[in-house]
Amino acid sequence: METFYTIQGEGFHQGRAAYFIRLGGCDVGCSWCDVKESWDAAAHPILSVEQIVSKAIEEVRCEKSKVKSQNPIAENGLVIITGGEPLLHNLDNLTSLLKVSGFETNIETSGSSPLSGQWDWICLSPKKFKPPIPEVIAAANELKIVVYNKDDFKWAEKYAAEVTPSCKLYLQPEWSNIANMMPLMVDYIKANPQWELSLQIHKYINVP
Repeated sequence: METFYTIQGEGFHQGRAAYFIRLGGCDVGCSWCDVKESWDAAAHPILSVEQIVSKAIEEVRCEKSKVKSQNPIAENGLVIITGGEPLLHNLDNLTSLLKVSGFETNIETSGSSPLSGQWDWICLSPKKFKPPIPEVIAAANELKIVVYNKDDFKWAEKYAAEVTPSCKLYLQPEWSNIANMMPLMVDYIKANPQWELSLQIHKYINVP
């Protein structure tokens, strides 16, 4: 669907420069999704793995060339595969080439489709519309629960009990209902400090 180089605004890697690859296609269908245009894979062009990775290298290096980077130009940094639901695609070849090209590979997924790809970090954000499958739950490095109403705290507790003990736990307010849910989230995290707050800082600093 689209690619862009920005600041990761959510979760464990919040604040880091990140190149996003958003893949078309989604069978989860969250009612509050803010990228519903990603749902129809046929609405977006089909690109080869080589085209996607070549574009990533070119765009990241172009951004680095604008300033005096302290990092070797061969180290392309963090890439995040998202969607839509990215695991609707087999990501083995894409992630393999990204890693060979010097990228750190992360994925943001609902976990509702079989796991593929080589990952340095897996962010699982389960959705009630189509729950995650066990293999993705077991592999998750980060559990990020979008909180839209009070029932989502119970949803969060359900999956916190299923991920590995080392998995990082985040609660993130659904943007349209943040005013109502934030006080409840603050109280919940204070009472359950194993959870941390994810705030979508990209929306506050007005970047993609």
